[in-house]
Amino acid sequence: MPSFDDVLKEAGEFGRFQKRVFFLLSQTGITFSSLFASVVFLGQAPASFWCRIPGAAELSERCGWTLEEERNFTVLPLQLRNESVSGECERLDVAWDTSASCTSPLARYGNRSTGTLPLATCHDHWVYEQPHASIVSEYDLVCANAWMLDLSQAILNLGFLAGAFILGYAADRYGRILIYLLSCLGVGICGIIVAFSPNFTVFLIFRFLQGMFGKGTWMTCYVLVTEIVGSDQRIVGIVIQIFFTLGIIILPGIAYLIPTWQGIQLAISLPNFLFLLYYWVVPESPRWLLTRKKGEKALKIMRNIAKHNGKFLSPHYSEITISNEEVSNPSFLDLVRTPQMRRNTLILMYAWFTSALIYQGLVMRLGIIGGNLYLDFFISGAVELPAAFLIIVTIDRIGRRLPFAMSNMVAGIACLITAFLPEDIPWLKTTVATLGRLSITIAFEVVYLVNSELYPTTLRNFGVSLCSSLCDLGGIIAPFLLFRLAAIWLELPLIIFSILAAVCGLLVLRLPETKGISLPETVEDVEQLPSNFGKCGKKRKHRDTNSYI
Repeated sequence: MPSFDDVLKEAGEFGRFQKRVFFLLSQTGITFSSLFASVVFLGQAPASFWCRIPGAAELSERCGWTLEEERNFTVLPLQLRNESVSGECERLDVAWDTSASCTSPLARYGNRSTGTLPLATCHDHWVYEQPHASIVSEYDLVCANAWMLDLSQAILNLGFLAGAFILGYAADRYGRILIYLLSCLGVGICGIIVAFSPNFTVFLIFRFLQGMFGKGTWMTCYVLVTEIVGSDQRIVGIVIQIFFTLGIIILPGIAYLIPTWQGIQLAISLPNFLFLLYYWVVPESPRWLLTRKKGEKALKIMRNIAKHNGKFLSPHYSEITISNEEVSNPSFLDLVRTPQMRRNTLILMYAWFTSALIYQGLVMRLGIIGGNLYLDFFISGAVELPAAFLIIVTIDRIGRRLPFAMSNMVAGIACLITAFLPEDIPWLKTTVATLGRLSITIAFEVVYLVNSELYPTTLRNFGVSLCSSLCDLGGIIAPFLLFRLAAIWLELPLIIFSILAAVCGLLVLRLPETKGISLPETVEDVEQLPSNFGKCGKKRKHRDTNSYI
């Protein structure tokens, strides 16, 4: 009986059918990256706001004040008392009623100077020039409540974390395409509810759920793409990252054209409903079907792939072999039970954590420079584009392991150099830091590909989801690590980043080289993967000649 890889070669490893499926599923990267980075625009700081004195709304309506006139009566007395007081988080501890003067509402306090009037901390009743521009003005996430904006992003990352475990497991048990479609539906519905949340609590609940389903769409589409192409074409796992970067580049344009946060939220959520149309054009992964003992369905899909690719499968193909191993309920123990699997899992978990921590840390560091938010965000996304192209031109020539290690090493060296460059040459510090950003982006994109290639089909989606969950943990820790250490010494976070990246670069050299090797189908296949450069070529030749026959 032929192996799955034999049938795939005859049907076409990357023909017209796979190209169409790849292009369709890649659009998920645009919507997921928009969700991932949306807080930058959903949570923009208000351009102008102040704390309203109790009774000011009624008095303003009676006197016919404009917002600017109300602001002058509210904030100017504070600034006469202390020029550093902005009136955003403090107000005069007074109350106005409808009997107050429209021209001098403080006249009722007699000849007392405004400098002698008591102050009160503002807890509510803020006034915004653009009340629906962002979630900050919508839910009063200012002053003592400012930490709640950070909470909203932490909740999203917790959703990603939950999605990695829950939906990663579900995709291995119930199928890739089913979980992908359910996740797309979940992202769309939760996104709409988030946009019209009546309060911040509802916003957080459905922000969490949208993150969970969003992670399900991204991870499942990635695994599905890599499972329907041949071993020489798995570079598509890198190319799909370009669509993630495109989402980063497109997002500031959407935010610039749409003035309200609800509009931005809907713009990045509604396209997920279009992905439900994939039910009719994207099949289930035939590799997954074979692991679930559904060989007839897998063969039917392979014949359809061959037909669309202009090829024809041999009529004697009545059954495909793939493995005798089936893991109906995958668990973490399955990933660490054998020596090679255990080593791969621990190294990949560390690589995911390090890549996310350094990537987000460098993004936040470069972002604290002021300027035009939309332009700066666009440029920061454009910097990532060369990463994918550098990988594409090198990874199938020199393999996965060396670029993986070198990108981490270069990122670590760039962070270390940036930390000790003098402040009077900011252009050089920015250039070297950008090199670090580019290098860690390469590492981030390679880990996706390597992760999917080092797990057997029965555990692939669960393994990728579990390891990538450390990415979400790194994303949660990154802001705290950056700002707490920067308070001690501004460049201390870069020192930590350089150490983490250097250690990661050394560890990934212990991973097997997977260039040109068929995707492993069983844990035994993983255990037999070569773990050093010297055995790589020999092992690949053996697998090409005798794989699963």
